[in-house]
Amino acid sequence: MSTSTVANEIVQNVREKKEFSLLALIRNEYFLYVVSSVAFVAIWHWVAAEQILGKSLATPYAVIKELYRLTSTELAGQTLWGHIWASTQRILIGFILASLVGVPLGLFMALNRTANAIIKPVFDLFKPMPPIAWVSIAILWFGIGEASKVFIIVIGTFVPCLLNSYNGIRLIEPELYDVVRSLGGKSRDEIFQVSFPAAFPAIFAGLQISLSIGWTCVLAAELVSARSGLGWIIVQGMKQTKPEMVIGGMLIIALVAWLSSEALAHLEKLLCPWKREIEGL
Repeated sequence: MSTSTVANEIVQNVREKKEFSLLALIRNEYFLYVVSSVAFVAIWHWVAAEQILGKSLATPYAVIKELYRLTSTELAGQTLWGHIWASTQRILIGFILASLVGVPLGLFMALNRTANAIIKPVFDLFKPMPPIAWVSIAILWFGIGEASKVFIIVIGTFVPCLLNSYNGIRLIEPELYDVVRSLGGKSRDEIFQVSFPAAFPAIFAGLQISLSIGWTCVLAAELVSARSGLGWIIVQGMKQTKPEMVIGGMLIIALVAWLSSEALAHLEKLLCPWKREIEGL
């Protein structure tokens, strides 16, 4: 048994030994994860092997075999690892640019009513537009180089960065500000001791969503005359009628997006130790 103190509360972590039972195993979340994953792969294999969807769906083995082939076979002068890095570079550049603008702007809008009244109507006008709708204008503005691809990713990742930063401030309980004022705090204390600490978890949640959306924007971005990247691999698979290449590219995008999101989640735990997860509510 271990104990720790958090905000004058004693938190006890007790590990109880429970007798094994079949019902407990069935209800175990990790067991259910395995069962659902195995069932999904089995159904996928059966649908593909029986050609229920024709030849448009490859089996899991065919996808793994194709991905393994791409790790040593060059496409447009690069192996799979090179294409993963090409997409990752575009995502990181677009994500960093969007967060550097979106997060401070969202905080500023939430803290300043005048700025909110000026910026929010314009933001609400462009917010519903999907990133793929910007492909043509990106080509007109930036040509077919890297700038147009990064621009599309910036557009896709900017919205959640701004929204979560904005809502992180606006959804703070007013009573927290009252406590600071009752203790003699000033507006600066309210911002640095209440607003920012309370908003950080929401900001990180927005960054995670933003990064995931950024990976979904890869295909739209790499439609712009790309010669590298995971989106380009998917397009080539479509052109060559190779579903194993298309699905393989999709799975790699999903895997890298998940790893990126997990990395941000661990960074959040380091930078926001005051955030607590309450189970059972």
